[in-house]
Amino acid sequence: MSISPAKRKAVAERARHLCEYCFSQRKYSPDPFSVEHIRPSSKKGSDELENLALACQGCNGHKSDKTSALDPVSGRKTPLYNPRQDAWEKHFTWNPVFSEIIGLTAKGRATVELLRLNRPEIVNLRRLLRLYGEHPPDS
Repeated sequence: MSISPAKRKAVAERARHLCEYCFSQRKYSPDPFSVEHIRPSSKKGSDELENLALACQGCNGHKSDKTSALDPVSGRKTPLYNPRQDAWEKHFTWNPVFSEIIGLTAKGRATVELLRLNRPEIVNLRRLLRLYGEHPPDS
């Protein structure tokens, strides 16, 4: 399936040019962002806007074609966070200095672990951007 340039633009604008998982800002990323399928094409996911999310290369690569992961607390398989259906604030929060994302629910914890939302390079970037008033992005 091929996603049109117009649809890519719509996804990026809807996401405010932020990774919809780790909230990295596209303008500070050395790598291009991807329009990813929340439900992968390999699992019959469509190219409709409701199934598309903007993702940085790190999150997109770690998510790959997965739709669930183990909750590190309960050890149970749980669906991953879906930016079209789930409220970020219900499943995640920031640590007190806004450098790390903390999972509040099984879904949030599983997503933090699988997508590695606190990769060292992202944590470092968040710290620097915070010093300049650029992080966290306005909600």
